[in-house]
Amino acid sequence: EPLFAQPRSRQWVRGGGLRVRMFRSTRSSLLRRLWRRRVSARDGGAEARSRLRSWCGCCGGERRAELQELRALLRCTRGRALTALLEAVESRGAAGTSCLPLPLPPPPLPPPHLVLCRLFRWPELQRPEELKPLSGCRSPGPGDSVCGNPYHFSRLCGPESPPPPYSRLSPDAEQKPLDLSDSALSYMETETTNSPNISPARTSDASTSLDTGQQTHWCKVAYWEHRTRVGRLYTVHEPSVSIFYDLPQGNGFCLGQLTLEHRGETVERTRSKIGYGILLSREVDGVWAYNRSEHPIFVNSPTLDIPNCRTLLVRKVLPGYSIKVFDYEKSYLLQHVNEPADLDGPYDPNSIRISFAKGWGPYYSRQFITSCPCWLEVLLHSKR
Repeated sequence: EPLFAQPRSRQWVRGGGLRVRMFRSTRSSLLRRLWRRRVSARDGGAEARSRLRSWCGCCGGERRAELQELRALLRCTRGRALTALLEAVESRGAAGTSCLPLPLPPPPLPPPHLVLCRLFRWPELQRPEELKPLSGCRSPGPGDSVCGNPYHFSRLCGPESPPPPYSRLSPDAEQKPLDLSDSALSYMETETTNSPNISPARTSDASTSLDTGQQTHWCKVAYWEHRTRVGRLYTVHEPSVSIFYDLPQGNGFCLGQLTLEHRGETVERTRSKIGYGILLSREVDGVWAYNRSEHPIFVNSPTLDIPNCRTLLVRKVLPGYSIKVFDYEKSYLLQHVNEPADLDGPYDPNSIRISFAKGWGPYYSRQFITSCPCWLEVLLHSKR
């Protein structure tokens, strides 16, 4: 029997048999397109396919079981919601699709968002605790239902991995004092004269802001190419902002529109890797960065560093992963712990640095972030 065969038992309605058959035909077509987009069949998914073969043995029974699981999850889903899910999967999260509420099954059955994320994004995913809802997800909290849109979730970063194989320094090498003089670059260096103006983000509604008092920005973002700032500071009022090079239906800080004369080949090559970029969101516990691109990003902030340690800690964030780049509570504690005598040069306790595709620090050939081709400086408003 074909995988997408129509059910044998049909309830015909007088005068509406053709309509029912067309509805089921459309639904089967949507399910077929979804099935083709599962992670094991996507372009560039050779490693995922290899893992899936080793687990499933590539037998038809396993494929049929996965399909039946998908059909069972989406049995009560309306056609419009099914189309939105397909749009999210086909665009790899680029389209701003809505939530997909699905009922939670009784234990020990896995929750639907775990099944769909494993099917369309991460076949090695094991537990729902590895996932984090994105800030734009409007799914209800703990209850009888959960959002099943796989692109409304990211994976949480785990423990820091060892230095990359091209590292020039070992983890045990003697660390030299860091030159932090570039931490105030946004205030000390001049803006590129031929950069276009960047319009600020729209002011958020009071109901969507974490602050219910006076409306103000919560951060400003500067885009740098090596030691040159390109464009003006981008002021952020919304709870979240997309920073991207090329994002269909994108709304936020578009780096692809920033022009600069005499860009080097390294910068151009790195800019082409920004793609969908990142989603930066202000949440209750801190500031989170979600890597939407197809290449890793590298992040550093005072709350990621080890207190009173001169070794710079730069975290690598893989595509599809999120990390809390700034912790409000930890920042408050650090400002009362750090001794001014331990700081070398200017220091901004409310700044975040994010480099696209290229890492920096003591374990990389690029010791300072100003050696990175394309990077961001996020200046947080001290009065959140």
